[in-house]
Amino acid sequence: MLYEKKDRREAEYLEPIFGTKNEDEILPSYKLGQDSVEPRVAYQMIKDDLLDEGKARLNLATFCQTYMEPEAVKLMSETLDRNVIDKSEYPRTAEIENRCVNIIANLWHAPENFIGTSTIGSSEACMLAGMAMKFAWRKRAEKAAIALGEKKPNLIISAGYQVCWEKFCVYWDIELREIPLTADCLSLDVEKAVAAIDEYTIGIVGILGITYTGQYDNIKKLDELLTTYNKQTENKVFIHVDAASGGLYAPFVEPELKWDFQLDNVISINTSGHKYGLVYPGVGWVLWKDKTFLPEELIFKVSYLGGELPTMAINFSHSAAQLIGQYYNFVRFGYKGYQSIHKRTHDVALYLAEKLKEAKQFELINDGNQLPLVCYKLTTNKKRKWTLYDLSDRLLMKGWQVPTYPLPKDLDEEIIQRIVVRSDFGMNMAHDFIEDLKAAIQELEHSHLVFHEKTERKNYGFTH
Repeated sequence: MLYEKKDRREAEYLEPIFGTKNEDEILPSYKLGQDSVEPRVAYQMIKDDLLDEGKARLNLATFCQTYMEPEAVKLMSETLDRNVIDKSEYPRTAEIENRCVNIIANLWHAPENFIGTSTIGSSEACMLAGMAMKFAWRKRAEKAAIALGEKKPNLIISAGYQVCWEKFCVYWDIELREIPLTADCLSLDVEKAVAAIDEYTIGIVGILGITYTGQYDNIKKLDELLTTYNKQTENKVFIHVDAASGGLYAPFVEPELKWDFQLDNVISINTSGHKYGLVYPGVGWVLWKDKTFLPEELIFKVSYLGGELPTMAINFSHSAAQLIGQYYNFVRFGYKGYQSIHKRTHDVALYLAEKLKEAKQFELINDGNQLPLVCYKLTTNKKRKWTLYDLSDRLLMKGWQVPTYPLPKDLDEEIIQRIVVRSDFGMNMAHDFIEDLKAAIQELEHSHLVFHEKTERKNYGFTH
């Protein structure tokens, strides 16, 4: 009897995956299945369920990193079980977080009394920086006898902001005071930004790499205007730099660019480690120039598992894996490594921009001179029967995910396309992309794109 049971167990193990009863069933979708599934079968079924998704490395829409070295992946997989918030239980992980904060502070020319923390990404980092601005403004307003209930406090930012800022303003009851982009100024108009200040302004956000176009706000000029403004008033206004994309890129590619804590009125900066910090999602960082710019009310001391834990993050429990992955990159690449990776990425962006110009179909809006991002619109041609949306669809047939979208309001009739160049998008892949782009344009130029409603319904059985 024991021999028969052993045989049956072996038979179940040796049963071909695609011969199992599970492969004759649909995966549980919205409620648990009744029975357990063998690990190798569950793995294969879920892997198969993901087959028709796009390949991450061909996703030219995302800034998020899509490649890490095998050693980094191994190290991260071995530390997935560590809760980054348990600093007393994992003191070496806490020290690694502290090292990363110090490394970034050094890149951003922070003075000695800085303070910072890791976050899940730039969205959490922006929330923390925004709250610090609001709390600090409230103290200044109380001191200046400004009536707190009469108007909402406001935050000034260009209309090219990332949606996390809209979320922040909704969550914390702030007026989002947008400075519109114009055809002549696709970044923050710093003079209009300063002109929009009133006594209820909690701060101004400068963006180092606008999501839509990749352009940098002129933060140095904004700082100069604010220095003049702050000399004339007791209601001081300071700058937070949303450097989600540029914060771990500009220091290596444009080290002479002044945008960070070298500027008097820049008091806080955030960045995404999972963008040009070259880590898989999600890890972010936020730093304040001085501890005095982070109100004490936002630092909590929690008695947790035997130790007193200071925390300033919004999120609590999460894996330390990405944080450790960030430290791996810092150790592995060093300054020169990051610089060589980013400069090569920059070269690829310039190559793509040049080839797009040669195609005679596109007008460049951003040629990759700052962030390695190329965006463009179609040239005016009344005979052209296809759009950028059609081009996106055609490129997707070859696996390339290239986003087409309108610019922010006031320019939302302008449709553009964007290519984000990441570290794993080398010159060879760029060459292949351009070849596929040329082929897609040829196909579109010779395709019949006019939709005949009756014909389509007749041929394909479309009904109301």
